[in-house]
Amino acid sequence: MYAISELAAELEISPSTIRFYEDKGLISPERSAGNQRLYSRKHKARLKLILRGKRFGFSLAEIAEMIGYADVPLHEADQIRKSLAFGREKLEEIRRKKEDLALLEADILSMQEFLEKRLQSIK
Repeated sequence: MYAISELAAELEISPSTIRFYEDKGLISPERSAGNQRLYSRKHKARLKLILRGKRFGFSLAEIAEMIGYADVPLHEADQIRKSLAFGREKLEEIRRKKEDLALLEADILSMQEFLEKRLQSIK
């Protein structure tokens, strides 16, 4: 079992981040007799999934749909299906952004070329 500070240090996040995920229903720690939060390896693995989802750009609501809320866990097959669906959507979003960035890059290069020619013509 981990205390919140131990788990936070191991995952390189703040204890308040863990409490925030708890408030959102994504994790539900056990409590000691003194009401201290206690986390198991399962909680640690769940936090890793949440952090990975955030790193991939998913919202907490999307992450909750993929892994389920702490009090209503999903069946593994459902988790996989939902993760695949959200992954496909995220990849499509990335592709659109890449296309938009390529167009923006072309526009900026074109404008720079125009401005450089204009600058040469007025010297």
